[in-house]
Amino acid sequence: MAKSVIKTSAASDPMVERLRAALGERAFTEQKMFGGTCFMLNGNMLIGTSKRGLLVRVGKAAHAEAALRPHARPMEMGGRSMEGYVRVAPEGTATDADLRGWLDLALAFVGTLPAKSKSAKVANKRA
Repeated sequence: MAKSVIKTSAASDPMVERLRAALGERAFTEQKMFGGTCFMLNGNMLIGTSKRGLLVRVGKAAHAEAALRPHARPMEMGGRSMEGYVRVAPEGTATDADLRGWLDLALAFVGTLPAKSKSAKVANKRA
C-alpha cells in the first residue's frame, strides 16, 4: 500500500522522522494536533509527538497497564485525564526498540477501529 504523507512546515522534530521510518509502508497521514504532529491511520489518531514527548493511543482496555510502563503516564488535557491515551517522556523512546514497542501497542488498538470518512464539513472546507 502506498504511503500518504502530509508534511507539516514546523521546525524539524527528530521524532517525526523516526515515526515516519517506523511506520514504513503503511498508509498514514500527519496532522497538527495537541501542540505537535500526530500520525493518523484510516482517519484515526494513532500516535503523536511534541516537545512534551510521545502521545500514544492505547485504548481504554490497555490504558492502566500502559500508564504503568517506565516513563509513561496518563495523558492529561485541561486538567482531565484522557483515558485511552498515554504520554511517554523522551527517555521512554530513546531506542528504536522502545519506540517500536509503543508504536506496536498503538497499532494493535487502532487496527481494531473502523476507518473514518472525512466529514462533510471538512470536505466542503477543502473544496
